[in-house]
Amino acid sequence: MRNPSSATPHDKAHDGAKREVMQTKMSRRQFLKIGVSAVVGVGVAGGAYASLWEPHQLDIKRLTLAFPSLPKAFDGMKIVQFSDMHLGFHTGVKDVARVVQAIQHEQPDMICFTGDMVDGNTEDMRAAIQPFTELKAPLGLFSILGNHDYGDVETLISLEEEAGFQVLRNTAVKLRRDGAVIAVAGLDDVFWGQPDPKTAIQDLPDGMFKLLLMHEPDYADTTAAYSFHLQLSGHSHGGQIRLPWVGEVITPPGAKRYVQGLYTIGSQGMLLYVNRGIGTTQLPFRFLCKPELTVLTLRSMA
Repeated sequence: MRNPSSATPHDKAHDGAKREVMQTKMSRRQFLKIGVSAVVGVGVAGGAYASLWEPHQLDIKRLTLAFPSLPKAFDGMKIVQFSDMHLGFHTGVKDVARVVQAIQHEQPDMICFTGDMVDGNTEDMRAAIQPFTELKAPLGLFSILGNHDYGDVETLISLEEEAGFQVLRNTAVKLRRDGAVIAVAGLDDVFWGQPDPKTAIQDLPDGMFKLLLMHEPDYADTTAAYSFHLQLSGHSHGGQIRLPWVGEVITPPGAKRYVQGLYTIGSQGMLLYVNRGIGTTQLPFRFLCKPELTVLTLRSMA
């Protein structure tokens, strides 16, 4: 056996090189382990965030919109819009109570719900009636149907009316203040109903300010040809999952062109606002797309 102390310089150099290679291999293995662990950790953390935290947040969006056709008597009118509760699919009475409290804190003049109260089972609305009855607004509470609301339409309408909403289906209601009049109209759902904007406003003059509730935002390309000034929609959920630099990953039919926020539509400049909704559907996840409550203050330019 060779005495280590008698090793030649060449042997020592060779042994040093072997140790360096082994250390390099170990470093690469450690790096890969750390990398894999980091990816798994990020995935778990991201999944927990998307399923356990973000869906239970509430982003309050505030906008001020001015209209030449809005009478002075309605200047400063505050509308709170919420949408897409999807009761029964990971959303229940506690979520309703939280939303109701946030709405009442805003002291709105009008409250508008833009469809998909339930996720399909009408009975999931029954437990939510009591907290909804706490909503108060001097100009009223208005609701429309969404594509998930057609399991038992008549029962759902009855339950929503019991909760205090006036459900609009191709109809309009005139609102009066200090001698001035405006209208709020609501249309049937695109996929399961028969929306008829002409019928909804047949008794209203063209110059009257008209607020429209319509579940699917892409239908604004149709309603913009009528005399509506502002359309409020939901349905898109903002995509539910949004990625940095990419935006929404996927949206449902009826919300491919208009996904979230404010748009100007058509030659007459109708405004469209798309609310991201409260609940979820298909998958109980939201990522970079918090549930939304919209507070709209309308100003008169008359």
